[in-house]
Amino acid sequence: MAVAWSVNNVDGHNVTESTDLRPADKRPWTTIIRPTSPWFDLKLGELLQYRDLVYLFVRRDFVAQYKQTILGPLWYLIQPLLTTIMFTIVFGKIAKIPTDGLPQFMFFMSGTVVWSYFSKCLNKTSNTFTANASVFGKVYFPRLSVPVSILVSNLLTFCIQFLFFLSFMVYFRVRGAAIEPNLWVFLTPYLVLLMAGLGLGFGIVVSSLTTRYRDLRQLVSFGVQLLMYATPVIYPVSAIPEKYRLIILANPMTPIVESFRYAFLGAGTVRVGHLLYSTMFCVAVLFFGLILFNRVERTFMDTV
Repeated sequence: MAVAWSVNNVDGHNVTESTDLRPADKRPWTTIIRPTSPWFDLKLGELLQYRDLVYLFVRRDFVAQYKQTILGPLWYLIQPLLTTIMFTIVFGKIAKIPTDGLPQFMFFMSGTVVWSYFSKCLNKTSNTFTANASVFGKVYFPRLSVPVSILVSNLLTFCIQFLFFLSFMVYFRVRGAAIEPNLWVFLTPYLVLLMAGLGLGFGIVVSSLTTRYRDLRQLVSFGVQLLMYATPVIYPVSAIPEKYRLIILANPMTPIVESFRYAFLGAGTVRVGHLLYSTMFCVAVLFFGLILFNRVERTFMDTV
Protein backbone atom coordinates (compact mmCIF):
# COMPACT_ATOMS: atom_id res chain seq x y z
CA MET A 1 0.00 0.00 0.00
CA ALA A 2 1.46 3.34 -1.01
CA VAL A 3 1.34 6.24 1.47
CA ALA A 4 1.97 9.78 0.23
CA TRP A 5 2.58 13.09 2.02
CA SER A 6 3.58 16.64 1.12
CA VAL A 7 6.44 18.72 2.58
CA ASN A 8 8.04 22.09 1.79
CA ASN A 9 11.72 22.10 0.81
CA VAL A 10 14.21 24.86 1.58
CA ASP A 11 13.14 26.82 -1.52
CA GLY A 12 9.52 26.90 -0.33
CA HIS A 13 8.31 24.52 -3.06
CA ASN A 14 5.85 21.74 -2.27
CA VAL A 15 7.30 18.26 -2.72
CA THR A 16 5.27 15.01 -2.62
CA GLU A 17 6.96 11.89 -1.31
CA SER A 18 5.59 8.37 -0.96
CA THR A 19 6.51 4.95 0.30
CA ASP A 20 5.13 1.48 -0.41
CA LEU A 21 3.96 -0.40 2.69
CA ARG A 22 3.00 -3.59 0.86
CA PRO A 23 4.97 -6.79 1.51
CA ALA A 24 8.29 -7.15 -0.24
CA ASP A 25 6.92 -9.63 -2.79
CA LYS A 26 4.54 -6.92 -4.12
CA ARG A 27 1.52 -9.24 -4.13
CA PRO A 28 -1.68 -7.41 -5.18
CA TRP A 29 -4.53 -7.15 -2.71
CA THR A 30 -7.32 -9.68 -3.27
CA THR A 31 -10.07 -7.55 -1.70
CA ILE A 32 -10.30 -3.81 -1.19
CA ILE A 33 -13.02 -2.55 1.15
CA ARG A 34 -13.94 1.08 0.51
CA PRO A 35 -16.14 3.25 2.75
CA THR A 36 -17.94 4.88 -0.15
CA SER A 37 -18.83 3.90 -3.71
CA PRO A 38 -21.16 5.17 -6.45
CA TRP A 39 -24.90 4.65 -6.20
CA PHE A 40 -24.97 2.11 -9.03
CA ASP A 41 -21.95 0.10 -7.87
CA LEU A 42 -23.97 -2.95 -6.79
CA LYS A 43 -20.99 -5.35 -6.61
CA LEU A 44 -23.04 -8.17 -8.09
CA GLY A 45 -19.83 -9.93 -9.11
CA GLU A 46 -19.03 -10.56 -5.45
CA LEU A 47 -22.01 -12.91 -5.22
CA LEU A 48 -20.24 -15.27 -7.61
CA GLN A 49 -17.03 -15.04 -5.58
CA TYR A 50 -18.91 -15.84 -2.38
CA ARG A 51 -21.04 -18.62 -3.88
CA ASP A 52 -19.77 -21.07 -1.25
CA LEU A 53 -21.13 -18.79 1.46
CA VAL A 54 -24.47 -18.59 -0.33
CA TYR A 55 -24.54 -22.40 -0.39
CA LEU A 56 -23.91 -22.52 3.37
CA PHE A 57 -26.73 -20.04 4.00
CA VAL A 58 -29.07 -22.11 1.82
CA ARG A 59 -28.13 -25.28 3.67
CA ARG A 60 -28.67 -23.54 7.00
CA ASP A 61 -32.10 -22.20 6.05
CA PHE A 62 -33.34 -25.38 4.37
CA VAL A 63 -31.98 -28.02 6.73
CA ALA A 64 -32.36 -26.22 10.04
CA GLN A 65 -35.91 -24.98 9.42
CA TYR A 66 -37.58 -28.13 10.76
CA LYS A 67 -34.67 -29.56 12.70
CA GLN A 68 -35.62 -31.15 16.03
CA THR A 69 -39.25 -31.47 14.95
CA ILE A 70 -41.23 -34.69 15.06
CA LEU A 71 -42.43 -34.65 11.46
CA GLY A 72 -39.34 -32.98 10.00
CA PRO A 73 -39.43 -32.51 6.19
CA LEU A 74 -43.04 -33.67 6.05
CA TRP A 75 -43.99 -30.13 7.05
CA TYR A 76 -43.09 -29.06 3.51
CA LEU A 77 -46.07 -31.14 2.36
CA ILE A 78 -48.37 -30.75 5.34
CA GLN A 79 -48.54 -26.97 5.16
CA PRO A 80 -49.86 -26.64 1.58
CA LEU A 81 -52.12 -29.67 2.08
CA LEU A 82 -53.80 -28.28 5.21
CA THR A 83 -54.08 -24.82 3.65
CA THR A 84 -55.72 -26.26 0.55
CA ILE A 85 -58.16 -28.35 2.59
CA MET A 86 -59.13 -25.28 4.65
CA PHE A 87 -59.63 -23.16 1.51
CA THR A 88 -61.71 -25.94 -0.06
CA ILE A 89 -64.01 -26.16 2.95
CA VAL A 90 -64.37 -22.43 3.66
CA PHE A 91 -64.29 -20.85 0.21
CA GLY A 92 -65.39 -23.83 -1.88
CA LYS A 93 -68.05 -25.60 0.15
CA ILE A 94 -69.33 -22.81 2.41
CA ALA A 95 -68.80 -19.62 0.38
CA LYS A 96 -69.27 -21.53 -2.91
CA ILE A 97 -66.75 -19.42 -4.82
CA PRO A 98 -66.63 -20.52 -8.50
CA THR A 99 -63.49 -22.29 -9.73
CA ASP A 100 -63.98 -22.09 -13.53
CA GLY A 101 -65.13 -25.71 -13.67
CA LEU A 102 -61.99 -27.10 -12.04
CA PRO A 103 -61.97 -29.43 -9.02
CA GLN A 104 -61.99 -27.14 -6.03
CA PHE A 105 -59.06 -28.90 -4.40
CA MET A 106 -56.80 -28.43 -7.45
CA PHE A 107 -57.90 -24.83 -7.97
CA PHE A 108 -56.98 -23.81 -4.43
CA MET A 109 -53.78 -25.88 -4.33
CA SER A 110 -52.45 -24.22 -7.50
CA GLY A 111 -52.92 -20.78 -5.98
CA THR A 112 -51.51 -21.88 -2.63
CA VAL A 113 -48.27 -23.29 -4.08
CA VAL A 114 -47.57 -20.19 -6.16
CA TRP A 115 -48.47 -17.67 -3.49
CA SER A 116 -46.52 -19.52 -0.80
CA TYR A 117 -43.23 -19.09 -2.67
CA PHE A 118 -43.73 -15.37 -3.26
CA SER A 119 -44.92 -14.61 0.28
CA LYS A 120 -42.09 -16.54 1.94
CA CYS A 121 -39.48 -14.76 -0.19
CA LEU A 122 -40.96 -11.37 0.68
CA ASN A 123 -41.42 -12.05 4.40
CA LYS A 124 -37.96 -13.50 4.99
CA THR A 125 -35.96 -11.04 2.88
CA SER A 126 -37.77 -8.11 4.50
CA ASN A 127 -36.00 -8.98 7.76
CA THR A 128 -32.47 -9.19 6.32
CA PHE A 129 -30.79 -6.29 8.15
CA THR A 130 -32.46 -6.60 11.54
CA ALA A 131 -32.12 -10.40 11.74
CA ASN A 132 -28.45 -10.47 10.69
CA ALA A 133 -27.17 -7.28 12.34
CA SER A 134 -24.88 -9.19 14.71
CA VAL A 135 -23.19 -11.00 11.82
CA PHE A 136 -23.02 -7.97 9.52
CA GLY A 137 -21.27 -5.97 12.23
CA LYS A 138 -18.42 -8.46 12.69
CA VAL A 139 -17.26 -9.66 9.27
CA TYR A 140 -17.43 -8.47 5.69
CA PHE A 141 -19.21 -10.38 2.94
CA PRO A 142 -21.68 -9.23 0.28
CA ARG A 143 -24.86 -8.50 2.23
CA LEU A 144 -26.97 -9.39 -0.78
CA SER A 145 -25.90 -13.03 -0.38
CA VAL A 146 -28.35 -13.39 2.53
CA PRO A 147 -31.56 -12.50 0.61
CA VAL A 148 -30.31 -14.44 -2.42
CA SER A 149 -29.82 -17.53 -0.26
CA ILE A 150 -33.39 -17.09 1.01
CA LEU A 151 -34.67 -17.17 -2.58
CA VAL A 152 -32.76 -20.38 -3.29
CA SER A 153 -33.81 -22.17 -0.09
CA ASN A 154 -37.44 -21.21 -0.70
CA LEU A 155 -37.05 -22.41 -4.30
CA LEU A 156 -36.16 -25.86 -2.98
CA THR A 157 -39.31 -25.79 -0.87
CA PHE A 158 -41.32 -24.67 -3.90
CA CYS A 159 -39.95 -27.57 -5.97
CA ILE A 160 -41.06 -30.08 -3.32
CA GLN A 161 -44.54 -28.56 -3.10
CA PHE A 162 -44.73 -28.28 -6.89
CA LEU A 163 -44.06 -32.02 -7.26
CA PHE A 164 -46.73 -32.59 -4.61
CA PHE A 165 -49.12 -30.50 -6.70
CA LEU A 166 -48.25 -32.48 -9.87
CA SER A 167 -49.00 -35.78 -8.11
CA PHE A 168 -52.51 -34.57 -7.25
CA MET A 169 -52.93 -33.23 -10.78
CA VAL A 170 -52.16 -36.66 -12.23
CA TYR A 171 -54.55 -38.29 -9.76
CA PHE A 172 -57.46 -36.01 -10.67
CA ARG A 173 -56.62 -36.33 -14.36
CA VAL A 174 -56.79 -40.13 -14.15
CA ARG A 175 -60.11 -39.83 -12.33
CA GLY A 176 -61.50 -37.93 -15.33
CA ALA A 177 -61.48 -34.37 -13.96
CA ALA A 178 -61.61 -31.45 -16.40
CA ILE A 179 -57.89 -30.70 -16.21
CA GLU A 180 -56.14 -29.80 -19.45
CA PRO A 181 -52.38 -29.07 -19.21
CA ASN A 182 -50.98 -27.32 -22.28
CA LEU A 183 -47.75 -26.02 -23.80
CA TRP A 184 -47.78 -23.00 -21.49
CA VAL A 185 -46.26 -25.27 -18.84
CA PHE A 186 -42.88 -24.51 -20.43
CA LEU A 187 -43.34 -20.96 -19.16
CA THR A 188 -43.06 -22.19 -15.55
CA PRO A 189 -39.34 -21.27 -15.04
CA TYR A 190 -40.11 -17.74 -16.21
CA LEU A 191 -43.06 -17.45 -13.82
CA VAL A 192 -40.87 -18.66 -10.95
CA LEU A 193 -38.23 -16.09 -11.93
CA LEU A 194 -40.85 -13.33 -11.81
CA MET A 195 -42.04 -14.45 -8.39
CA ALA A 196 -38.48 -14.54 -7.08
CA GLY A 197 -37.74 -11.09 -8.50
CA LEU A 198 -40.87 -9.56 -7.01
CA GLY A 199 -40.29 -11.21 -3.64
CA LEU A 200 -36.65 -10.10 -3.57
CA GLY A 201 -37.40 -6.58 -4.78
CA PHE A 202 -40.19 -5.86 -2.31
CA GLY A 203 -38.33 -7.66 0.47
CA ILE A 204 -35.07 -5.72 0.24
CA VAL A 205 -36.96 -2.43 -0.07
CA VAL A 206 -38.80 -3.18 3.18
CA SER A 207 -35.61 -4.48 4.80
CA SER A 208 -33.78 -1.27 3.91
CA LEU A 209 -36.55 0.92 5.31
CA THR A 210 -36.98 -1.06 8.54
CA THR A 211 -33.49 -0.01 9.67
CA ARG A 212 -35.09 3.37 10.44
CA TYR A 213 -38.83 2.67 10.51
CA ARG A 214 -39.56 -0.43 12.58
CA ASP A 215 -43.30 -0.03 12.01
CA LEU A 216 -42.85 -1.64 8.60
CA ARG A 217 -42.10 -4.98 10.26
CA GLN A 218 -45.62 -4.96 11.68
CA LEU A 219 -47.07 -3.84 8.36
CA VAL A 220 -45.44 -6.65 6.38
CA SER A 221 -46.64 -9.35 8.77
CA PHE A 222 -50.30 -8.80 7.89
CA GLY A 223 -49.85 -6.79 4.69
CA VAL A 224 -48.84 -9.92 2.79
CA GLN A 225 -51.94 -11.70 4.04
CA LEU A 226 -54.13 -8.83 2.86
CA LEU A 227 -52.35 -8.81 -0.50
CA MET A 228 -53.33 -12.44 -1.01
CA TYR A 229 -56.97 -11.39 -1.15
CA ALA A 230 -56.08 -8.92 -3.90
CA THR A 231 -54.60 -11.81 -5.88
CA PRO A 232 -56.72 -14.54 -7.55
CA VAL A 233 -55.55 -17.27 -5.20
CA ILE A 234 -58.98 -18.24 -3.87
CA TYR A 235 -61.09 -16.93 -6.77
CA PRO A 236 -60.72 -16.72 -10.57
CA VAL A 237 -60.38 -13.42 -12.40
CA SER A 238 -63.61 -14.26 -14.25
CA ALA A 239 -65.52 -14.00 -10.95
CA ILE A 240 -64.40 -10.42 -10.30
CA PRO A 241 -67.00 -7.71 -11.12
CA GLU A 242 -65.95 -5.63 -14.10
CA LYS A 243 -65.60 -2.39 -12.10
CA TYR A 244 -63.06 -3.99 -9.74
CA ARG A 245 -61.17 -6.11 -12.29
CA LEU A 246 -58.70 -3.38 -13.19
CA ILE A 247 -57.67 -3.06 -9.53
CA ILE A 248 -56.94 -6.78 -9.28
CA LEU A 249 -55.06 -6.77 -12.59
CA ALA A 250 -52.86 -3.94 -11.29
CA ASN A 251 -51.40 -6.48 -8.87
CA PRO A 252 -48.28 -7.88 -10.64
CA MET A 253 -48.87 -11.29 -9.06
CA THR A 254 -52.27 -11.67 -10.74
CA PRO A 255 -50.97 -12.57 -14.24
CA ILE A 256 -48.47 -15.00 -12.69
CA VAL A 257 -51.09 -16.93 -10.72
CA GLU A 258 -53.52 -16.95 -13.65
CA SER A 259 -50.84 -18.11 -16.11
CA PHE A 260 -49.70 -20.91 -13.81
CA ARG A 261 -53.26 -22.11 -13.31
CA TYR A 262 -54.02 -21.99 -17.03
CA ALA A 263 -50.80 -23.81 -17.96
CA PHE A 264 -51.37 -26.80 -15.68
CA LEU A 265 -55.12 -26.91 -15.22
CA GLY A 266 -56.46 -25.25 -18.36
CA ALA A 267 -58.65 -22.70 -16.54
CA GLY A 268 -58.44 -18.96 -17.00
CA THR A 269 -56.38 -17.22 -19.67
CA VAL A 270 -52.82 -16.16 -20.39
CA ARG A 271 -52.48 -12.56 -21.52
CA VAL A 272 -49.06 -11.73 -22.93
CA GLY A 273 -49.63 -8.04 -22.25
CA HIS A 274 -50.35 -8.72 -18.60
CA LEU A 275 -47.21 -10.84 -18.27
CA LEU A 276 -45.17 -8.03 -19.83
CA TYR A 277 -46.63 -5.67 -17.24
CA SER A 278 -45.56 -8.05 -14.45
CA THR A 279 -42.11 -8.29 -16.02
CA MET A 280 -41.62 -4.52 -16.20
CA PHE A 281 -42.94 -4.12 -12.66
CA CYS A 282 -40.53 -6.82 -11.46
CA VAL A 283 -37.53 -5.19 -13.15
CA ALA A 284 -38.43 -1.76 -11.77
CA VAL A 285 -38.96 -2.83 -8.15
CA LEU A 286 -35.88 -5.07 -8.23
CA PHE A 287 -33.68 -2.30 -9.63
CA PHE A 288 -34.94 0.22 -7.08
CA GLY A 289 -34.57 -2.30 -4.27
CA LEU A 290 -30.96 -3.15 -5.18
CA ILE A 291 -29.96 0.51 -5.27
CA LEU A 292 -31.65 1.25 -1.94
CA PHE A 293 -30.17 -1.89 -0.37
CA ASN A 294 -26.71 -0.87 -1.60
CA ARG A 295 -26.98 2.57 0.00
CA VAL A 296 -28.41 1.41 3.30
CA GLU A 297 -25.90 -1.40 3.90
CA ARG A 298 -23.09 1.15 4.38
CA THR A 299 -24.64 2.94 7.34
CA PHE A 300 -27.34 0.61 8.70
CA MET A 301 -25.21 -0.35 11.75
CA ASP A 302 -25.70 3.19 13.02
CA THR A 303 -29.47 2.90 13.01
CA VAL A 304 -30.40 -0.79 13.24
